[in-house]
Amino acid sequence: MILLIDGRSGSGKSELATALSDLAEVVRLDDVYPGWNGLAAGSALVPSIIRQRRYRRWDWATAGYAEWRELGDGPLIIEGCGALSGANRSLADFGIWVQHPTDDRRRRALVREPDFVDHWDAWAAQEEQFIALERPRERADAEVDGRDVTAELARWRRLLDPARVGE
Repeated sequence: MILLIDGRSGSGKSELATALSDLAEVVRLDDVYPGWNGLAAGSALVPSIIRQRRYRRWDWATAGYAEWRELGDGPLIIEGCGALSGANRSLADFGIWVQHPTDDRRRRALVREPDFVDHWDAWAAQEEQFIALERPRERADAEVDGRDVTAELARWRRLLDPARVGE
């Protein structure tokens, strides 16, 4: 099972992936993007992550690649803006788009990562370009309200673990 979770910065993607992390390995595209201008490049790496079950982590402190991370054969969640491109969606079992109001997204993102303030506008422009080109919200099988990503958590848990069908 491969689940892609996409949405704009601060929408709740990471929160949803964390809530499901006991059922699947999680790859956060924040660990893959090669720097602040790397949204498209990070998205383009997703097929190789899925096929090879490994990726090279980006070290934000040194602005360079770090160690390789090996992934197991079990369920996999890839979360981040850029996860739901056409090429990526064709390799996954299910895609989720997380939607959240812009003003609150910005607040949430800056609480999590205060240095993001210097990069917010440039990153938002990359998000807009990706969204216009790839239409990730349309590619999603479901949409989650970022104000409460746990509202349908049982549904996503059943998706990742068929043994939970009765929950």
